[in-house]
Amino acid sequence: MKTLRRLHPIAMRLLLALGFALLTQSAFGQAQNATGNGVSRGPGRPVTVPVTIRLKEETEFELQNIDLTISEDGEPQTIISVRGVTNSPITLAVLIQEDLPSVGNEIKALADFIRNMPKGSRVMVGYLRTGSLLVKQRFTTDLERAAKALRPPSGFPSTSPYNPYVEVIEALKRFESQPLGRRAILLVSDGLDISRGVDSSSPTQSVDLQRAVNESQRRGVAIYGFYAPTAVAASNPSLAGNAQSSLLRLSNETGGLAFFQGTGTSPPVSFDPFIRELDVSLQKQAAVTFLSTHLDKGFHRIEVRSSTPGVRISYPSGYVR
Repeated sequence: MKTLRRLHPIAMRLLLALGFALLTQSAFGQAQNATGNGVSRGPGRPVTVPVTIRLKEETEFELQNIDLTISEDGEPQTIISVRGVTNSPITLAVLIQEDLPSVGNEIKALADFIRNMPKGSRVMVGYLRTGSLLVKQRFTTDLERAAKALRPPSGFPSTSPYNPYVEVIEALKRFESQPLGRRAILLVSDGLDISRGVDSSSPTQSVDLQRAVNESQRRGVAIYGFYAPTAVAASNPSLAGNAQSSLLRLSNETGGLAFFQGTGTSPPVSFDPFIRELDVSLQKQAAVTFLSTHLDKGFHRIEVRSSTPGVRISYPSGYVR
């Protein structure tokens, strides 16, 4: 009996190990049967995307009264949560291209916009310039401090970035340390990429524009663009058209909006109408989290719909895992 008692803990450990091995083998076998190739799709993974919800008639509405459905790669997915402006402050990066000569008079309006953001919002201020992103203010909930970090861009061509999208990608990586939820970038830029020649100014040919789209989709950041031409864009209508089209693509594919005024070679008279429209859009923005059942790497196309009459929805074209 003494020998049996002494061996009992060892035997128990052996039995537990054997049982765990059998369970693991069984689960692996089930996964092989489910997929046919030995790779399990698993139960799902949460994905958060920015969605802007507006009514055709601009009236107030309760977010919980809007019926939403979401599909990924053509298959319906389960929505976990919808966080709107009332219960989810936004995380916003304000990025200004350093070589814009016409933006100096708009700094006060942009600062007031930051001051009036919902309490608890986090704001970062950065400048796109030669070399890398210059961060004047890291993400902070002190909106007054963020507003005071704004300054007029130098406007000198010598301070121009390699192209705006390289620094946008750098800014997007800084969202890594921020909480999930409503996220956005306000990009004040000419949107022009001629880093690899004139051909790269096309919105379908810019490698860094595509990388910026991928990165923003992966991190659930909607990008809003204010167009302001540099001397290069102002001197060439064809380049100006490509620049505006690039900002439009960046915003459309990330769930944001692009703002233009006048011709592509002329600076906007004022950012005031842009800011008013941006403020309305951000008030209608929600962070929609759904359970993704497509766990393979690559691009996944999404579609968000509503059966509620008169609802218009803006959302990213998809995301890259």
